[in-house]
Amino acid sequence: MPIPTPEELRMLRLKAGLTQAEVARRAGVSQSLIARIESGNVNPRVSTLMRIYQAIHELVEDELAAKDIMSSPVVYVEPHTPLVKATQVMWERGFSQLPVLESGKRNIGTLFEDDVLQAFLKESRRAAQLTVADVMSDPLPIVSAETKVGRVARLLSRTPAVLVEESMLIVGIITKSDVAKLLLATR
Repeated sequence: MPIPTPEELRMLRLKAGLTQAEVARRAGVSQSLIARIESGNVNPRVSTLMRIYQAIHELVEDELAAKDIMSSPVVYVEPHTPLVKATQVMWERGFSQLPVLESGKRNIGTLFEDDVLQAFLKESRRAAQLTVADVMSDPLPIVSAETKVGRVARLLSRTPAVLVEESMLIVGIITKSDVAKLLLATR
């Protein structure tokens, strides 16, 4: 693994939304040392840089929660939405899936790109009359807003996205790319 530069450490810390004090506590160094390293006023040992780097990585996985990285509000479709309209939303937003929420609250399914493709291939003439309910797949899993990022990442190894719930309401969504960007930034 390449040795991170002080500027890279600073950018990782900021990207993860962590304070110098949080990182210092976890790395076992002083906050003032973190500040001096980030400002370039001190030339730290490689082992110190690596300890700080590891602390940032662990903080991201162990302390950041789903609510810290979710996208909100959730873009969704209703089961009665015409398939053509849902497809247009997916295309315009660059989404590969959309949650299907009944009355904007109850998670009842997911519309995947493959669902759309199969519908248009199988039902070519009738496809324009189909609704999301006619072709949707099983719903995305739901995690609590307090679920740690490490657990979300493990769950995303089996599904492309998870919905985030708080006070019995769907408040956000996390995709594989959201977690990958965050974890890759700390590797």
